[in-house]
Amino acid sequence: MPVRHGERPDHAEEAPMTHDAPTSPSTTAPTPATPVVVAPLRVASVPAGHPYVRSLLDPLDASRRVVHLADPLPDPAEPSRWWPPVVLDAAWLRAHAPEVDLLHVHFGTESYPTDHLVAVVEALRDLRLPLVYTVHDLTNPQLVDQAPHLEHLDVLIPAADELITLTDAAADEIEARWGRRPTVIAHPAIADPDAELPVGAPGAAIVVGVHLRDLRPNVAGVETVRTLLAAVEALRATGAAVEARVDLNERVRDPEQADRIRELVRAAGPWAALAEHPRLTDAELERSLADLDVSVLPYRHGTHSGWVELCWDLAVPVAAPRVGHTAAQHPEPGTTASFDLDDPASLAAAVIALVSPHAVDETADAHDDPARVPASRRGTPHRAALQQQRRSVRRRQRHDVAAAHLAVYERALATVAAVTA
Repeated sequence: MPVRHGERPDHAEEAPMTHDAPTSPSTTAPTPATPVVVAPLRVASVPAGHPYVRSLLDPLDASRRVVHLADPLPDPAEPSRWWPPVVLDAAWLRAHAPEVDLLHVHFGTESYPTDHLVAVVEALRDLRLPLVYTVHDLTNPQLVDQAPHLEHLDVLIPAADELITLTDAAADEIEARWGRRPTVIAHPAIADPDAELPVGAPGAAIVVGVHLRDLRPNVAGVETVRTLLAAVEALRATGAAVEARVDLNERVRDPEQADRIRELVRAAGPWAALAEHPRLTDAELERSLADLDVSVLPYRHGTHSGWVELCWDLAVPVAAPRVGHTAAQHPEPGTTASFDLDDPASLAAAVIALVSPHAVDETADAHDDPARVPASRRGTPHRAALQQQRRSVRRRQRHDVAAAHLAVYERALATVAAVTA
């Protein structure tokens, strides 16, 4: 059952007020109103330095109603590393409680055993600090054995004063499994909404690619490449000009799997290419993705995907395996199509759907709808126009996401205050 906390009256929300001084007969004008300044809500995010967490603040909000406390460094010699998260520790919370209004957990729980998280929850209860938990992952992409992560979910989901997740589909699953309905707040932009983005090099061939990065535990590298190559070969057999591209980091977690991937691509023929390179910078990754007509996700398990969001920002269609809820992030026609990881025919069908003109909405037949729109092909004016439209959406979304989080935080604070009121 949910863990509730005691009252912290010093953090109760205070409505802005103004007070006018009484006017004497000799006063020619009233004393100027003096607004009561509401102190910023100090959120200890786990982790504050993650790009997703940074994107939750609206850069145009001058009020700074919410501030994210900086991540304490686990090792000052590595200033870019936030893990294991120092904030997610009972002793740290007890020592720094006067500096914190609320703890918001996103990522990094895999750094600790379950009893460590239980101690964190108990410390929050003792300190009367609210806990907000965003359920990004119902399975942890960094782990093969999911048992520890499931134990963590069984601690944090019941204990949190407020829950957030990214899609209605994930909220449905959480409610079915734990009996609690999270607030759904869509994933914000990955690419900078104020920046011009690459549209890719134009070309007649349909380029279908997969980025395997460093082959982390939830990436089915060999299986995805095998399915991709078979799907492209089947499409080429119909006369379609289709090419496959596989991207792989030079440094990987599974060298044996990388060797098998190299062998598969070499055996496929000149229409398949393997690009091995150092870890791409953000700008390099955007250019690499923009040169694709379809980006294939290589996940064997997962829940949500920041990759889907980056592809949406770049207007690159995504073929997503039927795992988790990635397809629910952007289900609009021409944006995401699903396939089965072990079924090349289903991937070929997904590619055809994504590179073909599509109806404006799912209720219309793409072949009968006179308003159907072209696919977002690399290097085309349509992709550039679609990017521009989506940048406008993302700019509006920044405010909406920040406001939605503030509302969640205020509810969490009210819940804590009400326990001992």
